[in-house]
Amino acid sequence: MLAVLADQDAHDRILRKEHLVFEPKYDGIRALVALDSPVHIYSRLGNDKTEQFPEVAEPLARLARRLKRPVLLDGEIVAIDTDGTPLPFQHLQGRLHVRGLKAHASSRAVAAVLIVFDLLRDGDDDLRPLPFVDRRARLERVFRRPGSDTLRLIDSTIGSGVALAARGRALGWEGLLAKDPSARYVTGSRHPAWQKLKFIETEELVVGGWTAPRQSRSHFGALLLGYYLKGRRRRDETLVFAGQVGSGFTEAELGRVAALLEPLATDDSPFGTIPQSSEGRSWVTPVLVAQTKFTQWTLDGVLRHPVYLGLRDDIRATDVRLPDHRPVADLAPTRARRRVAAGRAPGPRQSATAPARAASRTPRRRATGNTHVVQPAHPEPNVDALLAQLHDMEQRKRRGTLALDDGSSVPIGNLHKVFWPNPGITKGDLVRFYLRMAPYLLPVVADRPLVMKRFPNGVTAQSFYQHRAPDPLPEGIEVTVVRESPEKPDSGVPYLVGGRLQALLYMAQLAVISQDPWFSRLPNIEEADLVAIDLDPMPEATFTQVLDVACWVHDELERLGTPSFAKTSGSEGVHIFIPLPDGTPYDAGMIFCQIVATVVASRHPQVATVERMVKKRPRDVVYIDYLQNIYGKTLACAYSARASPFGGVSTPLRWSEVHEGVKTGLMPHDFTMQSIFARLERVGDLWADLRHSEPARLEAAFSYEEE
Repeated sequence: MLAVLADQDAHDRILRKEHLVFEPKYDGIRALVALDSPVHIYSRLGNDKTEQFPEVAEPLARLARRLKRPVLLDGEIVAIDTDGTPLPFQHLQGRLHVRGLKAHASSRAVAAVLIVFDLLRDGDDDLRPLPFVDRRARLERVFRRPGSDTLRLIDSTIGSGVALAARGRALGWEGLLAKDPSARYVTGSRHPAWQKLKFIETEELVVGGWTAPRQSRSHFGALLLGYYLKGRRRRDETLVFAGQVGSGFTEAELGRVAALLEPLATDDSPFGTIPQSSEGRSWVTPVLVAQTKFTQWTLDGVLRHPVYLGLRDDIRATDVRLPDHRPVADLAPTRARRRVAAGRAPGPRQSATAPARAASRTPRRRATGNTHVVQPAHPEPNVDALLAQLHDMEQRKRRGTLALDDGSSVPIGNLHKVFWPNPGITKGDLVRFYLRMAPYLLPVVADRPLVMKRFPNGVTAQSFYQHRAPDPLPEGIEVTVVRESPEKPDSGVPYLVGGRLQALLYMAQLAVISQDPWFSRLPNIEEADLVAIDLDPMPEATFTQVLDVACWVHDELERLGTPSFAKTSGSEGVHIFIPLPDGTPYDAGMIFCQIVATVVASRHPQVATVERMVKKRPRDVVYIDYLQNIYGKTLACAYSARASPFGGVSTPLRWSEVHEGVKTGLMPHDFTMQSIFARLERVGDLWADLRHSEPARLEAAFSYEEE
């Protein structure tokens, strides 16, 4: 029985269904296990995998000898690290074709476990007609004491889907399975009684050809991928082009895959249609299936930023189909076509040479509250060309220089270094993230000094702050000398200045994960144009409490007629930003925030506090921090990546999302480096209204004296 892939838009609704059973989704090899004499492990296609996984087969044989009757189990073989934590499928790739002594050696290099989630036969009893909960009860009796850590019973939870999803995102799970507890087991069917909710987009796709290698790369450049669009008859089915994947290959894997492609070569393209390209292409008979991970599907129905994970020998190419929710080329309208359909002609593209700070100096106007999608004002870099440069550096595993459109360059290296262990996000992924995020982020940091927090060995290792700009710097990166405090006129420190793609990527190369700009801009560096209220939960406070406090702060600001803009911190908190009038001293903005924070904390003392000393705060309250607004202090800005374990992104929110967040199950783990771009396609640049808003009237705080 197979699961139906749930549409991303349906995740929240499914997770709130308290009658459903939720289980972690693992990224391994589906296994039917016959506990008999002898034991057999079969793949979905009926291939015997017993000899390939001796560390699993041996404890299964011992368990079979203890049982009174043979049973048939359903589960997943999953690779694990030295701590026993499950790993993605590609870690099993090297074990799929080895047996005997080589299989034992492979098990020492990459260990595997069997995670069991269903019982299909118990002796002579066929359990498939029974409801899932009854099968689960029988399974727990059979698998109560498996006798080995290599054999695991999956955790099943009734309800609490929102909390489990948050935990799964934090731990880097591939997703969840939601199961109807009353459903029978439907053999050979992809049935809606089981739904998979993926946190990381992965797909199995058919290999239809390859491109020629470029520069120093050997064998081939990329695999051409597709899926079958169902026809009335099997022979009428069309292989639809889904893009190409060139990253994720080791040199050894390039050679292995090339050896498989060569005997499949053919003169005719297996695809129905395929975009024209200047690259040399070769075609193959479409029998190989490759697994990929990627950021999202484009509106034209192709993969965006795919990474090769391995070949699957347990899936037939003819079974690779198009899920209903996936966009199809020529059917999904482009953004320009959507604007025309809505009665709005597409506007002219901004010049690629327009300066970054033009967007940050747009005259302020009162936000209208319209719900149309605002596209980023900053020009987009030539992302595809830059990604191709990055890809080439990754393949050669050597340092290189990234050449930007404006003639500047950035030295880049060590792209394979893992920065976030649980999601498996590398430095290369961070550079890719900021390349794609640049149109949204650069206006936020334009003309602002930047404080660097560097994580040279990833988010789980030691970090350090660096205020002073490195010396020497790549030519073209802007630096400004800023006084440590207005009272020390001779205490100049050279800071990097935000607003250009070159500086953004250079900081990523330095392992600077978040963008932390000042609350003031050049040339008026000693006058704040923004203030922020930072809602920081204590260890036992929930995100629901954070949302409650955010709503109370918003209510107070609304009562004072003060515009405000909310975003997730990218970790466990929420930031509330307020635009200030020109010429506002830092102290004035901070005092305004202090007044609002104190009023909220005094009205809700069981939930919120302004107590500065950590040891004096209750462990289950939210600290309303207004002290971030001191001259020289910084906060991670909107659209910045964060060093949170789940790879969070500080994401702008509509106030309606905050006020309804408890009901909708809003969680910080919903906004990650993998998920943020799908949201931006849907809601646009919410932070643009902050730059265009009327400033706050700070004297409104005096109204509290009249109460």
